[in-house]
Amino acid sequence: MITIDYQSKLPLYEQIAGRFQALILRGVLPPDRQMPSVRSLAVELSINPNTIQKAYSLLEHQGYIYSVKGKGNYVSDVTALAEQKRKLILKETERLLSSGKEMGIARSEYTAVLDRLYGKEDPDDRTEKP
Repeated sequence: MITIDYQSKLPLYEQIAGRFQALILRGVLPPDRQMPSVRSLAVELSINPNTIQKAYSLLEHQGYIYSVKGKGNYVSDVTALAEQKRKLILKETERLLSSGKEMGIARSEYTAVLDRLYGKEDPDDRTEKP
């Protein structure tokens, strides 16, 4: 479920938090599902439990998970958080596209990038999101 890149300059706890964020935002980890225990994940990844605890603290601070005393950590309902992140990404994309347009990057170059990332026949493109 979680992999660590030991060559990355990102600290381990940030990598772990980032992987869980992606899983939560994609719905792989649904709301109210219990997260792996700190100890079990530390054993699975062969890292210090304090690193896992730091990642979980970061996730809790950002609103991705919540803790229940004596029971563990659970996935939060991130519907609003996901929508906020989606809007932020689209705004940043628009800013980058605008900058590229000013520099003379053609629409066809952007289309080639989109086709490479999403594929020509991406089924998700058929369902428009608001």
